[in-house]
Amino acid sequence: MILFSIIITVFYLALIGCFVFGFDKVEHFKLTNLSAKTKFSILIPFRNEAEHLPDLLKSIEALNYPKHLFEIIFIDDDSEDDSVSIIEKVIDKRGFEGVYTERRRSTQPDITVINNERKTNSPKKDAITTAIDKAKYDWIITTDADCVLPKFWLDSFDEFIQKTDTKCIVAPVTYHINDNFLNRFQLLDILSLQGVTIGGFGIKKPLLCNGANFGYQKELFKALHGFEGNTNIASGDDIFLLEKVAKKHPKELHYLKCEHAIVETKSQPTWDSLISQRLRWTSKTSAYNHWFGKLTGLIVLLMNALLIALALLITIGVFKVKTLLYILVIKFNIDFYLIYKSATFFNQKEVLLSYIFGFILYPFFSVYIAILSVFKTYKWKGRRFKK
Repeated sequence: MILFSIIITVFYLALIGCFVFGFDKVEHFKLTNLSAKTKFSILIPFRNEAEHLPDLLKSIEALNYPKHLFEIIFIDDDSEDDSVSIIEKVIDKRGFEGVYTERRRSTQPDITVINNERKTNSPKKDAITTAIDKAKYDWIITTDADCVLPKFWLDSFDEFIQKTDTKCIVAPVTYHINDNFLNRFQLLDILSLQGVTIGGFGIKKPLLCNGANFGYQKELFKALHGFEGNTNIASGDDIFLLEKVAKKHPKELHYLKCEHAIVETKSQPTWDSLISQRLRWTSKTSAYNHWFGKLTGLIVLLMNALLIALALLITIGVFKVKTLLYILVIKFNIDFYLIYKSATFFNQKEVLLSYIFGFILYPFFSVYIAILSVFKTYKWKGRRFKK
């Protein structure tokens, strides 16, 4: 057992160490006030998001980017609340409907609402595919209805596109921070995931992205046949497309490491909703095609399971406390180093005050989710899906 523990710990240390190294290899992108050129179609699928849409709509209105250079397409996935009427009221109030005058086009964005055309087991992938067929512009950016967009969001994408040879852009996502532990636990987790995301790009092994801030060319999406091959899985509108791009166009896939591009989304309000979300995320892991992504998930799971197993063995007197403490110190420090780098970039270092409690809880949480995912279906937007 000691030899096995040493092997897993060494592999884990090497893996996270690679992400720490890779994090700094991705250059920090700074805006330089280039004249805006790129035209964007922003796609926002939604279902029952009446609670969150007002904040999103306010952030859209506050975008600095020239309004005539982008359109917003909301895709309604059979909402049962007031989501559609909230968007339509904003459209009516600002005069978005009807014929645009040149003055109106320069001051108000083009916003439309369309209905999702369901064809597969994945409502969100269907929504994005439906909207791409109707999009006016070549550059697509997806985000979610519970997000808040930063003022210079599109400026960041535009300048990055002008300065790099890119066809697909993965951009930063975090949670809004508040004072309850559930939120801080999730924030520590997403900062860890963003650290892995950025670090993966830094070592030329992109393995994660987030559909709440994901851009790509329409022609690229069509050339890769969109989500074909994984529409049986409800989740994964981001990661499976990333895998296709990484395989076919690795040199034209980039991470936009810019603080002006950071999109904030909402953390889950309850432990039940968090568990359901993580079951949804876990449901797609078995379909990953990227060997490095599978290896990363396996090593992380084994490391967390090892800690629990060793703690149980200590209680029955067949393992030494000192050995477990050595392993805990190694994991504590390498995890903290990666999360610290992410927290610094996202300007959320205050969450590190909760790191110790998150560090203790996370192994139990992750192993629980892994076990539960084998037996349990999950709910998403009021619908139940099988793994």
